[in-house]
Amino acid sequence: NADPKYSCVWCANMRSCVYRELCQSQEPAQCPNPKITEIIPRFGPLNGGIVVTIKGSNLGIKKEDIKKVTVAGVDCVHQGDRYSVSTSVVCEIGPVRSSVDLPGPINQGVVEVEVEGGRRGRSEVLFTYRDPIPEKVSPLKGPVAGGTVITISGKHLDTANKNDVIVTVGGTPCEVLSFGSEITCETGVYKGQKVPLESLRVSVKYGKSTTKDVPATFNFQYSENPKLTDYSPKTSFVCGGRRIVCVGSGFDLIQRATMKVLPSADDFSQSPPVEFIQYAIHKNDTVLLFDSPVVNRSSETQSFRAFLQLDNVIEELNSFEYHPDPFFNELTKNIITETSIIIVTGRGFSKAMTAEEAQAFVGDASCKVTILQDDKLFLEAPSTQPRARSKRQRRDTSSDPLDLTIKFGNGEWVVGSVNYERKYEVPLAIIIPAVIVPMLLFIAVSVYCYRRKSQQAEREYEKVKHQLDHLEESVRDRCKKEFTDLMIEMEDQTNDLSEARIPFLDYKTYTDRVFFLPSKDGDNDVMITGKLDIPEGRKVIVAQALNQFSNLLNSKTFLINFIKTLEGRPDFNARSRVYFASLLTVALHGKLEYYTDIMRSLLLELMEEYVHSKNPKLMLRRSETVVERMLCNWMSICLYQFLRDSAGEPLYKLFKAIKHQVEKGPVDAKMKKAKYTLNDTGLLGDDVEYCVLTLQVLVHGEGPDVTPVKVLNCDTISQVKEKIIEQVYRNLPYSQRPKVDSVALEWRPGSTGQILSDMDLTSQKEGRWKRLNTLAHYNVRDNATLVLSRVLHTHRQFHQNQDSHEEKNALLEDDKVFHLVRPADELDEVKSKRGSLKAKATTKAIAEIYLTRLLSVKGTLQQFVDDFFRSVLCSGAVVPPAVKYFFDFLDEQALKHDNVEEETVPYLEDQQNPHFIFDVHVTEVVDASLSVIAQTFMDACTKTEHKLSRESPSNKLLYAKEISTYKKMVDDYYKGIKQMVPVSDQDMNTHLAEVSREHTDTLNTQAALHQLYQYASKYYDGIIQSLDEDPAAQSKQLTLRLQQIAAALENKVTDL
Repeated sequence: NADPKYSCVWCANMRSCVYRELCQSQEPAQCPNPKITEIIPRFGPLNGGIVVTIKGSNLGIKKEDIKKVTVAGVDCVHQGDRYSVSTSVVCEIGPVRSSVDLPGPINQGVVEVEVEGGRRGRSEVLFTYRDPIPEKVSPLKGPVAGGTVITISGKHLDTANKNDVIVTVGGTPCEVLSFGSEITCETGVYKGQKVPLESLRVSVKYGKSTTKDVPATFNFQYSENPKLTDYSPKTSFVCGGRRIVCVGSGFDLIQRATMKVLPSADDFSQSPPVEFIQYAIHKNDTVLLFDSPVVNRSSETQSFRAFLQLDNVIEELNSFEYHPDPFFNELTKNIITETSIIIVTGRGFSKAMTAEEAQAFVGDASCKVTILQDDKLFLEAPSTQPRARSKRQRRDTSSDPLDLTIKFGNGEWVVGSVNYERKYEVPLAIIIPAVIVPMLLFIAVSVYCYRRKSQQAEREYEKVKHQLDHLEESVRDRCKKEFTDLMIEMEDQTNDLSEARIPFLDYKTYTDRVFFLPSKDGDNDVMITGKLDIPEGRKVIVAQALNQFSNLLNSKTFLINFIKTLEGRPDFNARSRVYFASLLTVALHGKLEYYTDIMRSLLLELMEEYVHSKNPKLMLRRSETVVERMLCNWMSICLYQFLRDSAGEPLYKLFKAIKHQVEKGPVDAKMKKAKYTLNDTGLLGDDVEYCVLTLQVLVHGEGPDVTPVKVLNCDTISQVKEKIIEQVYRNLPYSQRPKVDSVALEWRPGSTGQILSDMDLTSQKEGRWKRLNTLAHYNVRDNATLVLSRVLHTHRQFHQNQDSHEEKNALLEDDKVFHLVRPADELDEVKSKRGSLKAKATTKAIAEIYLTRLLSVKGTLQQFVDDFFRSVLCSGAVVPPAVKYFFDFLDEQALKHDNVEEETVPYLEDQQNPHFIFDVHVTEVVDASLSVIAQTFMDACTKTEHKLSRESPSNKLLYAKEISTYKKMVDDYYKGIKQMVPVSDQDMNTHLAEVSREHTDTLNTQAALHQLYQYASKYYDGIIQSLDEDPAAQSKQLTLRLQQIAAALENKVTDL
């Protein structure tokens, strides 16, 4: 297609255009037809209006040669100014034609180019017209200064090119950063004079003719810029690394927080000549933490300006100063002992450091910095023999001097070397007799005391039981009154239960919490969220590969090898085993019969191992293996319906009863201790004066109805909010109720209102301690009217900002906050260590006095505890098929191994974790009491007899009288199970198949398979080796199947 004056011809032999004289083959009559090799982009909007670049060869020698271009049957207007000779044609597509005009599919077709001479070229790839649909935006808010990177997701977003796409937020441009299956852009500065009250529509424009709006539910909200109210400390050495705490509001809006330092001569801009940057190491809505940036040490004599850059918001730290690094003199004293005070001299120490921040080391042992002055440091020598910090120095003789190192932030200085010597060296000949003679004497006295105590054990046991009976008798009348009051208070709750209002979790949430909530990621675990980070272009391939991996897991030979390989690796720890077993449970939930078969096979191997080499009584107690956790998950699955139908209601009543009883008395919000509890470690030992108040609560925006709520005048404002929310929204499950931090509480004693908060300017101070505000602090009286409102609806923003500022200042003071009982500070601890034995004995006696309070709570709750035990263990209770099936399996194996001792296995772990089955919130103080009842259930399910003494744990003393009754209930329960009609494998499989069919579709099976493959990838070589050594695996070509899956999922190099 070159100009004729160049005498170029197409040479068939050389397959290129060359000078006429150089071609040996016969000259063709004309140049080849145009050839199209690439279309950019391959997708366009239905309305057209974008440019398409067509690349190839023989596409004419001048723009006039291009006679016609069609894309999917639609004329495309040639853009002559962007034409590239022979290799590239650019045209603008029109809108897609209707189905009446097109003979083929409406939105897809080839690209065709016609050049001079009627020659035409057709593309092999198809161009597709499609409709981009933006569906979601994240995040949904950002500062008016802009700089927020938002992500737009939806369908077909990668239609057209990045240059064709324009994103706006309410008319404000949003700079497109990335373009693909998702679009990311950075918001611009909002140009309005005021912050918009309403959220703004996000629009995506494709070319000239297509504009798509994201649904209104995902509008973007411009909010007030974050504000910095204070920061400390305000100085740093040029070496940097000093922890800077910035306090303010609105920090949750920002995505990128940096601290920048510039020489004062430079103007702050996006790209200054010199700048020193440090990113935030921690961020929440009100606090940012930075380590001060290192600045150029050659600039020590310069002054600097410090800034915070929060996305596009810039806050100058006006008072922040950099000081030259400190200077240290050579150490004069070179020999130290464990009692030495080391004095380091120099200058400039206190310019930007405190004793609490400074660090000092002798070798690898730290020294406590006791005093820091501008020219002196006082250090306490290590109490133990230090070693050299480097391994090379440790190999040298131990008598070599050790470096004394001072560390201020990032700066580290070796100020000298010291020799560490013990103050006293006692000869070995003196040590041995001095140790052995007292030891022999101690052993002799111990044997005598043991024999004497063993003779008194029985007498003391009877005495303790008598004393407990006497204590229970003394609180019996009080228990009856408390129980009556509790039943009256819970009458509304009982009525609600009769109307089937127990907030049971659905099956998916139940299994998520039982299987994955205890994992290290908690609620953010990928198995709970179900979000997998897979590129859009690979989702189809990954889905197909995961289905193949699922089929591979359904091979018993592969799965057994897989599990054994992982358990044989030392880095496959207990947490990993539990998590892996839970992933396996979800992945195989669709075939629970197969899952059960695998579990039985592994259990049989585990039993053989325990019988021959370990203590059989420890089996199934500690979840040390994958199969033990598989069994726990299997039982949880099978008991779900039983918990809903039978055990759920008494367990829920017990939980509500404990919650009511605990909240009737003072609960320390900081120490998590309560006056009324079953757990002695959670008992509030101090007597706190309090009275019950009935508040009249009006909910803002929900009508004029007033709800009476009982609270205590010693409750913190957060505790009052919790009780109000509990009462006002009692018919809603916990997850649907507003949270404490999302509501405000306003007291209206007269014509004006006052916002109540845990900390504000009026908070009481006791030295360095601050007391959390209570109703008594605000002098709120009985029958007072309070208004509960959402935080967004409150009109007390100024006061809230003041309260927030005061609260954050308190946090800067080492979080010295208490509620009812102030913890002992360092001075109190020193005094307590010097206390006499008499004082300690008095303290113990005082603690025993509070045992009656535990007995009182126990007596009040006894009916609910008994009801729960009866619902699970009484002879008339429903026995789930899985329990009968599993216990028969255990009996069968016990007979086989001649181990006929009846050792029970408790299976209702949900009794200590009601939030695993119900949509409720379990506080720490309620959980402490539940753990006592759970331990009592465990004690009832074991044959071991516990002898009581004064040293016995309080929970065993509390239920010493009832434990024999519970043990008999357990024995009768097991006898009843033995007499039941056996559950056959067929019946069990039918039941499991029904569970699989009903619930599998709700679980994140694909996510489980993806996570399981991560383990296969991590231990890939070991699994391949195990399969290669197994003849059964070789016959089924399992190695080849795994290699194919690995190649598809991660392009792993295989031996294929």
